[in-house]
Amino acid sequence: MCRKNYDGKLFSRCFDNWRRSGCLAAGVNALNAYIGSGHTPEDYVEYALKDAHGIARRDLLLTMAKKLNSVMAKIEQLGLVILKDENGNYVMRGWRNVKINGENIKPILADAVRKFPSVRIFNHVNVAEFLRDGDKILGAYGFSTRKKIFYNFAAKITLIATGGASGIYLPNHAGGSRHQIWYPPFNTGAGYAMGIRAGAEMTTFEMRFIALRCKDTISPTGTLAQGVKAEQINSCGELYQKNYGNTTSERVYAVTAENLAGRGPCYLKTVGITFAQEKDLLNAYLNMSPAQTLRWIETEQLPSQFNVEISGTEPYIIGGHTAAGYWVNVDRQTTLKNLFAIGDVAGGCPQKYVTGAFAEAEIAAEKILAQIGEIENPVQQDFNTVEFEKFFANESAFAVDDLEFAMQSTMDEYAGGLTQNYRFNERQLDLAAKNIQRLEILSKGLHAADMYDLLKIYELRERLTVAKVLIEHLRARRETRWDGFAQNLDYPNRAEKFNCFVNSVTSNGAIKIIYRELENGYD
Repeated sequence: MCRKNYDGKLFSRCFDNWRRSGCLAAGVNALNAYIGSGHTPEDYVEYALKDAHGIARRDLLLTMAKKLNSVMAKIEQLGLVILKDENGNYVMRGWRNVKINGENIKPILADAVRKFPSVRIFNHVNVAEFLRDGDKILGAYGFSTRKKIFYNFAAKITLIATGGASGIYLPNHAGGSRHQIWYPPFNTGAGYAMGIRAGAEMTTFEMRFIALRCKDTISPTGTLAQGVKAEQINSCGELYQKNYGNTTSERVYAVTAENLAGRGPCYLKTVGITFAQEKDLLNAYLNMSPAQTLRWIETEQLPSQFNVEISGTEPYIIGGHTAAGYWVNVDRQTTLKNLFAIGDVAGGCPQKYVTGAFAEAEIAAEKILAQIGEIENPVQQDFNTVEFEKFFANESAFAVDDLEFAMQSTMDEYAGGLTQNYRFNERQLDLAAKNIQRLEILSKGLHAADMYDLLKIYELRERLTVAKVLIEHLRARRETRWDGFAQNLDYPNRAEKFNCFVNSVTSNGAIKIIYRELENGYD
């Protein structure tokens, strides 16, 4: 086995498959966070607060919103095709969304990064843990997913920008299709889990995100709802959304409630759209979710002739859509020294989407550049590869997939998953917590035949860590704040005393819940 240490002074232009990695790998057909003509950043703050039913940080939302349009301009300058009308104005979907030809957005970003000689990219490296001294982060360490090589990255300042957490709950499609999900299956919550184990304060995990999607293909519905103004109808042909409200969680709840009332399945009403609108839809989905276009063509059920059936997904933990993630200050610095968090892992700032993540990156970078000169070079930390190597020596009666399925089934049945219509009670959460604890113990004895097996073990480990914290957050918010995202059957209504943030800190495996008041600013 080989161990490699890096002090941030080595540079290269390693550049291959990461051009098509991450959440934007397949593309996207709109940028959903923008301040349209006649509106202000303050308008965006109010929209996001309303959608989150008050559980969001004004200070984080406002600093992000002020940068949305400038980062949009920068990505356009890099080569992103943004659709414009005959007057040269962006083609909008509502006042917050801009239509783009975004099938190449990730390669465009990757090509821009490649031009910086001081950037080094490490492919096929799984970062597993922070290097730290008490509450000070000194870098991170991990392993190659191809060869028995372990990496130690020392850093003055660490910025974590990983994805949220998918795969914690039983997905819409079980068995061999279990990774046909809305949010990428490789986003395991690793960034959250590393912070949890290091003692970072986390926030609002209980505000899970459940996407309303086209059934079976798990394709976005916003293109239909905003692109051709398709309204939700039930199997009786009734327009039902007005009975439930129109926030993101309420739209999911409406579908669930209509199905439970026997008026399902539910649809987006597309019958009767024009030929031009249908052609635009076929092209739009090719840009980001080709499965939907292929389904329409293969089944000969084009949207102008057949309404599009919709359903909710399993729950995810995502700070880019909801407020889940690290508790950060206005500079996006976490409660751990020298650690910043942005994008899907930064909490308190929902509705950020792609451009909001870019905005947070600028905010964090500005602060990092201002203070990095004052920080001493980190002492190269040694690390013990026994943590990894033990899995090659283990003998286990279980495979990773066995424990993953047990975890997902537990969370689905006892922590408000898809088959339970996102509903749970305290007794179920107690069972979920006990089962997850048992699975954590079993996971320590799993066997790895190669480095890919080791990767899968660590992916399970991260998901179990996130699941454990999530359960405690669900238990701590004794109300139902977000109909559709989480239905607490013991506490079915909103409660004034829970107009607050539910935060947590983990120490030596014990999770402490912290309630923080809703305020405009935080140190």
